[in-house]
Amino acid sequence: MSADLGDLQVVLAVARAKGFREAARLSGTSASRLSDAVRRAETALGIRLFHRTTRAVTLTRAGEALVARLSPALAEVESALDAVNGFKDRPAGTLRLNVPVSASRLVLPSILPDFLKAYPEIRVEITADSAVTNILAAGYDAGIRYDERLEQDMIAVPIGPREQRFALVASPDYLARCGTPEHPRDLLDHACIYGRFTNGNLAVWEFEKGEELIRIEPHGPLEVSIGGGVDLGVDAARQGVGLIMLFEQWLRPDLESGALMPVLEPWWPRFSGPYLYYADRRLVPGPLRAFIDFIRDHD
Repeated sequence: MSADLGDLQVVLAVARAKGFREAARLSGTSASRLSDAVRRAETALGIRLFHRTTRAVTLTRAGEALVARLSPALAEVESALDAVNGFKDRPAGTLRLNVPVSASRLVLPSILPDFLKAYPEIRVEITADSAVTNILAAGYDAGIRYDERLEQDMIAVPIGPREQRFALVASPDYLARCGTPEHPRDLLDHACIYGRFTNGNLAVWEFEKGEELIRIEPHGPLEVSIGGGVDLGVDAARQGVGLIMLFEQWLRPDLESGALMPVLEPWWPRFSGPYLYYADRRLVPGPLRAFIDFIRDHD
């Protein structure tokens, strides 16, 4: 006996949400209905897919094996259906994007509202996650990343500003109390607010001036996670806790208001803007194709 495709989609949704309640909230249905669908799938396959306790819902080894193969397979099914939608006058369907927090804050706000107005039959799901994600295995249509973190064998399309800078800033209060660094190496004697990636690696601060490149491992009273913890770090910098290095565009409102002051500006490094990337496959989903064409037309 084979499992129903709809029930398998529910299995995948529950696995991604790590529970029935969260999956129900995201899908707009009831947890009991999802539980029934999972039970039907388990009965059809003749094997338990989830461990269920009052505190957690986790995949069994069989469930993990199924989800690992099921996610890209269902993504291809949805791509095929979206490709059919492409024959309609207007594309329709769901576009799933995995993006870093910086892109959700600095890139997409100037693009996404106009795209959704232009394509009202397309629904967009955004996951803002600064961790490196295998977009195909995770069921996404595309992702946004910077050049050095692009996955191999992917098609990359420029999106957003093509040149950006990292800015080093501090509050007027901090600079009055602790002095203004004159050289990147002076930061070794200053309080820094720095970040760490989800894989545990420290975000090294890089500075460049002419042919000179200097890398500093910052240290100080506050470490935040890259992505979700950045706003806390910026707020601490406003209150004089220390210096912080971040996207200039992110800090622009504070620089313009005077809440934060530029430090070592001649050393601020420039880097290329992000890319929308997706798998090189024959069937590009209709919503993704519409989004690619939209960002190219609005470049």
